[in-house]
Amino acid sequence: MTRRLLRLAYGERRRLALGTVALAVGSLAGLLIPQAFRALVDGALAGGTTQGIDRIAGWMALALVIQAGASALRFVLFTTAGERVVTTLRRDLFEHLLRQEVGFFDRERTGDLLSRLTSDTATVRNAVSVNVSMALRSVATLLGSLGFLFWTSPKLTSLMLLVVPPVALGAVAYGRRIRTIARQVQDAIAETTSTAEETLSGIRTVRRFTAERAQFARFDEKNETSFTLAVRRIRLSGTFFGASSFAGSLAALAVLWMGSRMVVAGSLSVGELSSFVLYTLFVAMSFGTLSDLWAEWARVTGAARRLFELMDRTPEMAAPEVAVQITSPSRLSFEDVTFAYPTRPEVTVLSGLSFEAQRGEVIALVGPSGAGKSTVAALAARLYDPLDGTVRLDRIDVRALDPEALRQHVGSVEQEPLLFSASIAENIAVGRPGAAREDVERAAQLANAMEFIERLPDGLDSEVGERGVRLSGGQRQRIAIARAVLRDPALLVLDEATSALDAESEHLVREALERLMAGRITLVIAHRLSTIRNADRVLVLRGGRIAESGTHEALMAAQGLYHQLVERQFSA
Repeated sequence: MTRRLLRLAYGERRRLALGTVALAVGSLAGLLIPQAFRALVDGALAGGTTQGIDRIAGWMALALVIQAGASALRFVLFTTAGERVVTTLRRDLFEHLLRQEVGFFDRERTGDLLSRLTSDTATVRNAVSVNVSMALRSVATLLGSLGFLFWTSPKLTSLMLLVVPPVALGAVAYGRRIRTIARQVQDAIAETTSTAEETLSGIRTVRRFTAERAQFARFDEKNETSFTLAVRRIRLSGTFFGASSFAGSLAALAVLWMGSRMVVAGSLSVGELSSFVLYTLFVAMSFGTLSDLWAEWARVTGAARRLFELMDRTPEMAAPEVAVQITSPSRLSFEDVTFAYPTRPEVTVLSGLSFEAQRGEVIALVGPSGAGKSTVAALAARLYDPLDGTVRLDRIDVRALDPEALRQHVGSVEQEPLLFSASIAENIAVGRPGAAREDVERAAQLANAMEFIERLPDGLDSEVGERGVRLSGGQRQRIAIARAVLRDPALLVLDEATSALDAESEHLVREALERLMAGRITLVIAHRLSTIRNADRVLVLRGGRIAESGTHEALMAAQGLYHQLVERQFSA
């Protein structure tokens, strides 16, 4: 774990090296101050000249200036390096998260992932920046002080060091215990963050069902749990710090007692005792700082372990080493496909499903809720892989394709399209990042979206708000269609694209969809008869299988399941 954390800082090695030089200079200047203090005291007691005392005081002041400047430079360099490290870590972690398969996000909670991306990375930042700086400074001060102490009085130094072994053994035992609690605290914070994220992102649902008190109770329970664990960690830390402080104070008292006896006996001067006491304080402060850092390190390793577990996870749907290239596919086929979601492996959603769709053909998928309609669309875009059977594009198994390259050929329009908190133009350009402004405007025109965009104060640059809350349902749908138009996909998936719209909005959206579907492989999932009746073929799903297949007119004439669905639901 330690090596891996240090590797994070390797990219900032130059800045850290310069900071280490500043640290060495500052530490050396600080270590010379007690020597100057010794000279001042002995000079005063021995009847030294005022000029000599002035000269020593001047050198002491210079040492203080050098120490202050070097300390400031050290802090700036190490802290800047830490910020750069955590920025890179967040970037790499977010990029790694985006490479994970959709099934991973089905299992993990968004709030927990956000906690790792924010809280855990911030904890690690201190470990590789400020904490490293403080640890190096404390170690340098400790070793330098011990050197001067042995030079001044080996006898007193040996007495003082009697306290070190028990403190060191206590630190080891404390570190082992605190690491477990620190991990529990980080997990509890992630639970609290996750609960808050779920509540705030679904605030409209919470408000509609007056569930504020219930959600607050959930949050408060998680929050109190994290507090309880934090208090347990604090108490353990307090016990360790108290014991360490007592041991250090006891050592200082022993030094003063024995040193005073040696001054009376004439084997030690008052100035030497004074400098010895100062160095002893330096040692005590360094030990205290290192104890604090040891406690912090235990907390850092808990956060780092959570981060590295995530960073080490290999996506289950990674690109093959040698991916097959495909351009503008014209055929989609499902061959005896069986599928169950990773989070519900015991529930088979599709069972031996087979069908084929050609370019220019519109396939409507209908059936009762849970029949597997949306699952077919998800497998077509390779959001998941089948358990058995094969999904092919142009006779090529989609598993032989790079998932990202495959999805370049897939476009979709959902019932509730997700719009990002950005401008309309930026949301449309999600379909083709880097698209020219005129291409974005043309896509909006084809999607019948310019009709309302031109009425907005900032036109295409108008902000849509979080999840597009500043736009109506029909407007969001047309933005999503413009996004698909700009993408120009070979395979188009329309998932309940008009089910929640009023008649006027549906007319405008349907007109845009008809233009979009031309010349593509189109899968339509819908509950409205008007969406289905013009399809080239209707596949009726039941229990994960195709129960019926044919045109709307043929299936209605057959008086089977499709006819029943139309009578019960579509006509209404």
